[in-house]
Amino acid sequence: MQHVLEKLLVHNLKTPLITMRIIVLSAFLLSATMGIAQKGDPATYAKTITMGDLKKHLTIVAGPEMEGRETAMEGQRKAAAYLEAEYKRMGLKPGNGNSYQATFPLYQVELASSKLSVNGRPFAADKDYAASVSMIANGTNTYSEVVFVGYGMSDSSRNDYANLDVKGKIVLVLEGTPGSTGPVSPRGAGSLFGKMTTARTKGAAGVLVVSKSFPRTTPSQTKGGMSLTKPTTEPAAGITISEEVATGLLGRTSKMTIDQMAQLNKGVYRSELKITADKKVNELESSNVIAVLPGTDKADEYVFITSHYDHEGIINGEIYYGADDDGSGTVSVVEIAEAFVAAKKKGDGPRRTMVFMNVSGEEKGLLGSRYYSEHPIFPLEKTSVDLNIDMVGRIDPTYKGDSMNYVYVIGDDKLSSDLTPITNEVNSKYINMELDRRFNDPKDVNRFYYRSDHYNFANKGVPVIFYFNGTHRDYHRPTDTVDKINFDVMEKRARLIYHTAWVIANKDTMLKRDMPLNMPPR
Repeated sequence: MQHVLEKLLVHNLKTPLITMRIIVLSAFLLSATMGIAQKGDPATYAKTITMGDLKKHLTIVAGPEMEGRETAMEGQRKAAAYLEAEYKRMGLKPGNGNSYQATFPLYQVELASSKLSVNGRPFAADKDYAASVSMIANGTNTYSEVVFVGYGMSDSSRNDYANLDVKGKIVLVLEGTPGSTGPVSPRGAGSLFGKMTTARTKGAAGVLVVSKSFPRTTPSQTKGGMSLTKPTTEPAAGITISEEVATGLLGRTSKMTIDQMAQLNKGVYRSELKITADKKVNELESSNVIAVLPGTDKADEYVFITSHYDHEGIINGEIYYGADDDGSGTVSVVEIAEAFVAAKKKGDGPRRTMVFMNVSGEEKGLLGSRYYSEHPIFPLEKTSVDLNIDMVGRIDPTYKGDSMNYVYVIGDDKLSSDLTPITNEVNSKYINMELDRRFNDPKDVNRFYYRSDHYNFANKGVPVIFYFNGTHRDYHRPTDTVDKINFDVMEKRARLIYHTAWVIANKDTMLKRDMPLNMPPR
């Protein structure tokens, strides 16, 4: 077909009317290859996505007045208000009835106070023991004995639990590994995680880990993670104690070191251990910001563009700005929305309804998107795709110098066979950047496919793409700031996503769901 068009163009070059008709026909045929209805040139509207506008929005969203945008806190509410104001300014419709915000409940457990005593002798929190809110049960629990298991390791080379029954009992474990001064694998048998996991696998009711690192300079964590449901169970004890506390539990009067304790016999040691915790459940509220651009002849089908606008908040007095994570994705959604609004004003509105959604609670466990997926406002079976943007403003260490023109594309090989060819064709025609798909590998140790908000759409069978720049040394640090954003590359990535959404929004049919849903748990 292209060969015939070339001949016609050459033959009729001096006939303006025919030439114009052929050019129009050519554009029509290019649209037809992707199964979309004839529209104006999307590149015209893509030009409204600019470095200057991205920087303007991000300077506000990731600025100090937003206080790190922690979920359910004042900074997050300020960011939500800013996004709502921008969508109103554009003329987008609210996505939740008459509101741009869809609120959802959250629950957070807080440890108000704790006490620990051995044989009636009280010990002080953070000076002698460390009890985080997620590792101590509410109320008072008293135990008459502990089971000392040395280093508490159980693997192919060592079994400290041999001939010991620890089921339903408190286990006393030494930190570290025998005879080792080097670093311990963070998930290995000798790690704190490994020791606690082993003890619980053996049926222990709780674990006391003896540590040299007392008194603590950093206070214990008194606020737990957030959840969508009120907690109904209490955790098994998992408390770190000083050598002095352990000395009392082992029935000794003179303080022992960990090395000295390692020489003792394993087994039951009788001492009265009393642990008290005063915990309360705080009921919080957060919101997803949702704005809608109604479609035309396929208005009852939906294309989602998402990001998360929450971040880590203020930790130990420092603001975690979250410029890349995920201020970059959030302001990209705003700019893409503005491009679609510009198209509609020129009579080129999308056939499908566009839903621009900035969720919160991502840093707490993808909570905002999970709540939406379980309480959808628009039918998931009519949702063609979720294009999720999470960190698109930086360059990871893999790419340097002239190779910065890239984006990681994750998930386009799953659920729908339409996604990869659409992405490739759009990129080739309009953007021409490297589409790096290495994280589509099911053996990817980073498991990025499961770590952002698109996952909750995919888990309901909705085709997804996750756009990502990779991690960097400022990831989840207060140094993730606006001055480090590469706005040139960010603009190109946002335009790529816009063009992809344009094609999907204007296709004659929704994306096929022709690939099996094979979603292991996160």
